[in-house]
Amino acid sequence: MTKRKLIGGNEATAEGAIAAGCRYFFGYPITPQNKIPEYMSEHLPLVGGTYVQAESEVAAINMLYGAAATGAWAMTSSSSPGISLMQEGLSYMIGSELPCVVVNMVRGGPGLGNIGPAQSDYWLATRGAGHGDGRCLTFAPYSVQELYDLTGEAFTIAQRYRNPVMILADAILANMKEPCRLHERRDHPTQQPQWAVGGARDGRPRNIINSLYVDLPEEEQVNLRIARRYAEAAQNEVRLAEYGADKPQILLCAYGIAARICQTAAQRATQAGVPTRLLRPISLFPFPAQTIRRWADCVEKILVVELSLGQFIEDVRLAVEGRCPVELMGRTGGMVMTPEEVTDRIVQMGQSD
Repeated sequence: MTKRKLIGGNEATAEGAIAAGCRYFFGYPITPQNKIPEYMSEHLPLVGGTYVQAESEVAAINMLYGAAATGAWAMTSSSSPGISLMQEGLSYMIGSELPCVVVNMVRGGPGLGNIGPAQSDYWLATRGAGHGDGRCLTFAPYSVQELYDLTGEAFTIAQRYRNPVMILADAILANMKEPCRLHERRDHPTQQPQWAVGGARDGRPRNIINSLYVDLPEEEQVNLRIARRYAEAAQNEVRLAEYGADKPQILLCAYGIAARICQTAAQRATQAGVPTRLLRPISLFPFPAQTIRRWADCVEKILVVELSLGQFIEDVRLAVEGRCPVELMGRTGGMVMTPEEVTDRIVQMGQSD
């Protein structure tokens, strides 16, 4: 049974996690994601879950490590500076092959920056997760409904690949309200994974969760095993959406809140005589490189629109492999471009030849 409700992005994120079976949350307040821990503190106890207000982001990620090691469906959330502090713990979790969900509501930076919307954590999210050969599987919603749905799905994906999953959004999505279809809350999964710690007294083998391997060949094998899971995710978890002209002159590439702006711009540019299509990656790692590569053979130019000075564009250019020109339209520091500005840029690109 489902119901539609007008709800904010932060609250939808938290409710999506609870509905999927998350029962453990460890976090520390930072704007613009404060409503997530607030919601969790109120609602998790109602379903038998545990909410812990950590003393810092460093403490929160290590609490998450401990819970995940038992096989618990656990989550944390923060915003850009707080996610920076979690990097070491995320690396430990990847090295220990532990699933969890991390939500990053990005704000303007670098440094403490401001609480405006930004997409300047793209590198942090898709190349980050601390040191070593590990990465977060990363998904980028562009609506309140997708925040709810993707956060819920993230727990299953994390368990499937035994790896942290990051939900990457921003200050606008965090605080905007939209109608959202909510599902009934599912029970917390009770069957403990075979790899988890605990339960040895009940006859299970004694498991050790660890990311320290003094034997060099053993460490390499761990890294290769993790890499094989990433390759499997690239086959099964790539997600994208497309909108606009079927035979475009210009391809727009944008994700998250920037894609909402571009959806309007693509429609207006097409009406102005420059057929335009928008490709919106939903999975940022794994990245929809093959689809972008196919379109690069069909269009004159690609315009990448992002709320940073050029991070997402690197993956687009790698996918294109020089097949056509790729240009950037970016804003930074919490500033946002308008649909009119994007439309004007598209028309200029279409008429420049």
